[in-house]
Amino acid sequence: MSQIFSTPTPMIHLQKVEKTFKNAAGIFKVLKGIDLTLQKGEFMAVVGKSGSGKSTLLNMITGIDHPTSGEVIVNGVNVHAMNESRRSLWRGKNLGIVFQFFQLLPMLTLQENVMLPMDFVNMYNFDERPKRASDLLKMVGLENQAHKLPEAVSTGQQQCAAIARALATDPPVIAADEPTGNLDTRSADVIINLFDNLVENGKTIIMVTHDPSLTERTSRTVIISDGELINETIAKQYAHLSHSQLLEMTHQLGTIREGD
Repeated sequence: MSQIFSTPTPMIHLQKVEKTFKNAAGIFKVLKGIDLTLQKGEFMAVVGKSGSGKSTLLNMITGIDHPTSGEVIVNGVNVHAMNESRRSLWRGKNLGIVFQFFQLLPMLTLQENVMLPMDFVNMYNFDERPKRASDLLKMVGLENQAHKLPEAVSTGQQQCAAIARALATDPPVIAADEPTGNLDTRSADVIINLFDNLVENGKTIIMVTHDPSLTERTSRTVIISDGELINETIAKQYAHLSHSQLLEMTHQLGTIREGD
């Protein structure tokens, strides 16, 4: 009797995603037919030079920006098939977003900042939210800072608080855009350790970074160059080459495959 093995549904799947901007200077294509798949529990780093399209790629996944063409499926949902109102609520429950500049509200305490996503999507009982926020702050080592304003703690502690906020609704996916960009080495190490623990507990993380050393801590790395993804096998085999050279080899591989 034969067995049927089903392929796991990807947590994130991008198919032929393009993004084009128009301005007075003309048309500029930022993303050029991106195909990308992440399975549940992967910790992926996206690296590339400034202007390569890595932050735009992340914005496609989070629904902050819209693709010109192509599909973005996250946790089984076509992100851009929803209207803005539905997408905002969906994002609040399914995506935790961590920014380089933290984006904590300065007039709210750390605990109140962490409670905000719960309030927005009306998740958990009202009386439970303060305790959940406190528990999350304790998880990131800020139990004694919960009632302080963001300006009263260090930048590393602010980023830890931002991660606690990203986890407020227990989303399956964490999207982080240069989360260690403003931190010293020690604080950055704390953040990556937190991410490692989240992945061990089943979260899927996609992290844009300019720091090549962080890719040693992730389970997978993709390189984006001039709006295109470099073939991952080529990137590993020829790590000494420049991104533009790797992209040229990716194009050549594509031409060979088309000729088969």
